[in-house]
Order: sequence, then C-alpha cells, then structure tokens
Amino acid sequence: MTSAAGWSAGYVTDTAYMRGYYHEQSPLQLALAALLMGVQTDLPGPSDEVSYLELGCGQGFGATVLAAANPGWRITAVDFNPAHIAAARRGAAELGLANIRFLEADLASLPEDPLMAEVPQADVASLHGVWSWVSPEVRAGIVRLLRARVKPGGLVHVSYNALPGWQGALLLQRLVREAGRRLAHGSIEQARAGLGLVHELMAAEAAGLAKAPRVTDILRRLEQAAPDYLAHEYMNSSWAPCWHADVAADLAAAKLDYIGSARLLSNFDDLMLTDAQRAIANRFADPLMRELVVDACNEPTLRHDIYVRGTRRLSTGARDAALEAVTLALPMPPEEMVYAVNVPAGRASLSEAYYHPMIEHLAERPCTVGELLSLPALAGHARNPAEVVGMLVGSGQALVLARPGAPMNNVSRHLNALTRARELKPDTMRRVSAMACPALAGGLPTALAHFYVAERFAAAGGIDATDFDTEIWARQLAPADTPAEDIAALAKQMADEVRRRGKIWRWLGIA
Repeated sequence: MTSAAGWSAGYVTDTAYMRGYYHEQSPLQLALAALLMGVQTDLPGPSDEVSYLELGCGQGFGATVLAAANPGWRITAVDFNPAHIAAARRGAAELGLANIRFLEADLASLPEDPLMAEVPQADVASLHGVWSWVSPEVRAGIVRLLRARVKPGGLVHVSYNALPGWQGALLLQRLVREAGRRLAHGSIEQARAGLGLVHELMAAEAAGLAKAPRVTDILRRLEQAAPDYLAHEYMNSSWAPCWHADVAADLAAAKLDYIGSARLLSNFDDLMLTDAQRAIANRFADPLMRELVVDACNEPTLRHDIYVRGTRRLSTGARDAALEAVTLALPMPPEEMVYAVNVPAGRASLSEAYYHPMIEHLAERPCTVGELLSLPALAGHARNPAEVVGMLVGSGQALVLARPGAPMNNVSRHLNALTRARELKPDTMRRVSAMACPALAGGLPTALAHFYVAERFAAAGGIDATDFDTEIWARQLAPADTPAEDIAALAKQMADEVRRRGKIWRWLGIA
C-alpha cells in the first residue's frame, strides 16, 4: 500500500504532489471563458475583492501565486495531506502573506466538520487533478461543499481524466497500479515497476496494449515525466476516468450548470469539429449530448470544465462590449506570431490581413480589444471581439492584463526569487514554473532559467538598461566547471530572452 496508515484511503501520501501553477485555475481565465460563452460574469478588476477557494491544493504553489499577485483577494486552499498543508503554510509565512489560509481537511467529511465555518463563500472555486482520482464518497463531499460555499453566480472549475479519451488506456493504468503494488514498496518505485512491466508486455506484443489507441503516445510522454507525477497519476486506488455527462449530473446537485471549457479554443465548434461532425452535433440542443458528440470526435484525455451556480445569459451586444474592454499584451516579438494553429478539426488559419495590424500595434504597447478593432487598417472588416480574444489568448499569443501598468509588489518579487532559488538547478533550467505578477492577477509561465534572467535584467535597469553583460550572468548561473563554449551558448540564450521578453517584462512591471 502507499501508506501504512489508514487515513490515506488508498490515495498516494508517501510522496508529495509536485508544485505547479495551472493557468486554467486562474479566476481571470475562468471569467474570460465564461464571458466568451455569453455568461454574465465580472472579470476581476484592478481593485476587486475576490474570494477564491481551491480544493485539493497540494503544496499550495498555485494558490500562493494568486495570493501574492492579488493582495486584495481572499484565498482559501484545502488539502487532506498534512505534509502538503505544512509546506504550504510555511511558504505563506515566509512571504508574510496575510490573505491566504491553508486548511487540512478530508473533503468527504468537511461539509459536516466544524472546520467548515472557516471556509468562506467563494466567487470562484477550482479542483485541479482531484475529481477522477478520489473515491465516490469524496466526490459527494465536494458536491455538498460547493453547494454550501459557492456564491450564486460563482464559477467552479473542475479538471478530470475523461472518457472516451482514456478508454484505450484503462488497461495500462490498471497494470501499472496492480503490478507496481506487487513488485515494489513506495508509490514512486511502484509506478516505475508497473511501467516497466507495461513496456515488457508491449515488447511481447500484448494485444490489449499494442493494439490500444493512445498507449504508445502515453508511454512516450511518460518518459519525461517526474517521478512524483507518475506516483500520483497512476497509484491512487480510486482513479477512474469520467464521462462529462456523469460529472455534470453529480454537480447539478450543487445547482451548478456546465457552461464551457477553461481552454478557450475548445469553446469554438468550428475549431473542434469538422463540417460533417458539426452537422451531427447541431442536431442536438441538449448541451450534454453535444459534448458527448464532441468528445466522441476528439477523445480528450483531460477536461477543464467550467460551471456556474446560476446561469445569467448576456446579449451578444453586451458580451462584445465587455470583451472590447479587455486589455491585451503581446508576450513575444511580432515576428514570432503564428498565423496557423493546430486544432482538432485540422488547422485554423488566422487572416494576416486581419491580425497582422493588431500584432504590430500590440508590439508597441498593450491596448484594449476595442482599440485593436478600431485600427484604420481594419476598416471594413467584421468587428468580432470574441474571435480576437478566443484566437489570440487561446493560442497563447496574447496575455490578458487585469491591471494594466500595475507594478510588481514586494511579496511577488520575494516569491519569484524564492522559486528561482529553490527550484533552479543545472538540470531544471528549462522546467516551466510561474512568476507571480499583479498585472496578470496571477502567474506568468516562465522557464526557471528565465526567472534568473528577469531578475538580473531588472537589477540592471530593465528595458532602459545600457550596461548589462549576459556572459557574467551565465557564469554566475552555471556550475564552476562549465566549459567556455557552454557559457557562451547560455549567455546568447539569455541575450535572446532579453530581446524577446524585455518589453513584456516592462509592461508587466517585472523589469
């Protein structure tokens, strides 16, 4: 078993869940997705107070980033593993965060526990990597908690391993778990042993694996996976992928209505379905049946669903007006803009005549969607703010600024420096974490090596600096025995990153 104690109930507790930031959990991202779907919701404004609840927070890194970037928000994060909560509380205390609270609680019984009084009413709640990994009793407790603590009109994000995407890999997971428990001790070694058996069976041409869709792709992806990820993904006793309609039926007991996906591009039928597939989906008015058709066509293995507790629909005009007020920033040089994006329905092309003027304008400064659509070069083009926001933000080629021009606060700088100091090692330079950023009301996904570059660049004077030497930075970062040619290569990478990111770091208050 994964734990000698009975309290784990078959959930992995002998190794901590990895620290991570997932932008799908961001209240800004969730509110933007809801707005795109025509659901009335207020995007968090510069001075808005937001109450955010995370269930299954792990070591609390994502919640801590949100708390650091948003001093006026109230963050509550819950996990049943005392080691997770101890680590999270220590991190918050080290930063002096006063707007976050970490609670150790079992989600199955929390709604009836006196500790429930410490869970505030939430504007936004998120469960990432929880629902399909826990028992039915825990899921029932989650539903009772959401009904009691999500405000009317509040948003809920739920991610889970989905069917039919996982259908072909059910045997893989079962083999990893069952064989691992018999071959090794400790969840990490069990996961490794179980995967080793799967590889042996693949080599022996076991039909249940060799002929199953996705198994080869999953195994290839797992070659680079962290050991703690393998343990938590495959060794939990209650792991069970879910049908979207079943999740929606469970959450309906909390008066939650499904409205769309936290991944923006997934909300556009033209991108998710071919013409023939869309014709079939359009025969159904029932959104759950439509989602079943979409899942049958695309087979997602992980869904990021958004629910609202009381749906209020916006007119198209009101939605578009709200979207035109959104401020966008360009996260890369304009020459790196991609005008064709791979989507499930094929390849989505972005008209250069339409988008190139916007990108050129954004290269100079952040601006609102309304400003972009009013550019003289776009006269005569249809005014479609939903497409602009969906395509640019959904493809990762634009960022939404919640607080344009907001400077970094000291807590965010401290958190970013701690993240870099603790996690940046010679073998983790390319690993992506997130820098807390008040302008984004959340985190900026950034390679760990670039945390260091941003720090040095800011210390040198930022975008107006005239005297900085990336070779010195490279020598400070690299181990002492690093060859000169590797130092030169690292220095060039740092200089390239300054060129690519210098402006966005200034716009975000980072440098």
